Amino acid sequence: MHTPNIITTLLFFCNAIVLQAQVAFQNNGNLQIHDEGQIGFHIDLINQGVFNQNLGLAGFYSQTNPLIVSGNTVVFNDLEVDVANNLFIRTGVGVTNGTNFITGLVVTDRNTPNISLDFINDSFYSGVADARHTDGYASISGNDAFTFPIGDDNRFRPMSVSASSLKQFYSGAYFFEDPNSPSTFSTNFNTNTRQERISTVNPTEFWDLDGPSETSVTLTWDANSNVNFLADEIEDFVVVGWNINDAEWQDLGNTLTAGDITSGSVTSAPFIPDEYAVLTIGSANTETQSLNYGISPDGDGVNDVLVIEATRRRTENHLEIFNRWGVKVYEADGYNNNWDGTSDGRVTISRDKGLPVGTYFYILEFKDNGERATGYIYINR
Repeated sequence: MHTPNIITTLLFFCNAIVLQAQVAFQNNGNLQIHDEGQIGFHIDLINQGVFNQNLGLAGFYSQTNPLIVSGNTVVFNDLEVDVANNLFIRTGVGVTNGTNFITGLVVTDRNTPNISLDFINDSFYSGVADARHTDGYASISGNDAFTFPIGDDNRFRPMSVSASSLKQFYSGAYFFEDPNSPSTFSTNFNTNTRQERISTVNPTEFWDLDGPSETSVTLTWDANSNVNFLADEIEDFVVVGWNINDAEWQDLGNTLTAGDITSGSVTSAPFIPDEYAVLTIGSANTETQSLNYGISPDGDGVNDVLVIEATRRRTENHLEIFNRWGVKVYEADGYNNNWDGTSDGRVTISRDKGLPVGTYFYILEFKDNGERATGYIYINR
């Protein structure tokens, strides 16, 4: 066994070292990988000290045995995973630059969601596939849009969150199991307990997304997701979430679909993940008319306001408009076709100048039957 102070000295003077033995490497001190330094673990890592101020590269390598990381949280600059029988992390493992999935899974305990593979400050990854991803929880901190490199066993099933103007934190995992009888949650998520406007909830798989800030989410499906029974057209798919307070599946919208019935994705409207226990794909009872609009509020009397014809005859409605960051810029009950591109939301915009040129997203809900229409509005000045 190497002692921490010896390892630190080696890292300072050498470009790379390799640790290989029949026992675990245990750090009881203050260990650091210096710039351009490299360290390869062929044995388990037990961090009982400080090992979170690193540059260079750390790699875990084994073609025979699984490897385990435990103890205190570890933070690496760059991380390589080449472990044929998987790398098990029993403590938080953070990465500030890049992660390369070469061989095997990074496995976390699904009963302990706060232990995850953490992508810090918008760090990136490469190499993910069915046999190479995070089997359990991964997290992201940053501003950029992010696709979680998650799956369940040998099924890579990514989930994405949208970009934000402020730094956010989200964690997520994928479960290839029936939400009616989940293995690691204290409650069941009955797919028959749902809003009236939801026709069907997929009982094949679900995701867990945690975070306190509003975002939109993109869920994916493949040939094993059994989504063909949800609807005839993928445009009828919606993201659904189990609302914790209401104890029911709720429609989180469909702002974009891609692919076909065999493989594709659906993107939700903005919502707060912490208000929902789990997410999956469902279908809506009513046909949602999703139209895109354009307005040019320049005062010439032509196309100065947003006109949605359906609101003329269905006055019991609720309209919300969001900017590209998911920030609400306008909201109205009983919308009567008078929005001229100004903001009454929390963004700092001069009402005299109005919102800037660009694309905005709307959600229009009709209160008589819960039907929801979604789409885009382009403002041109």
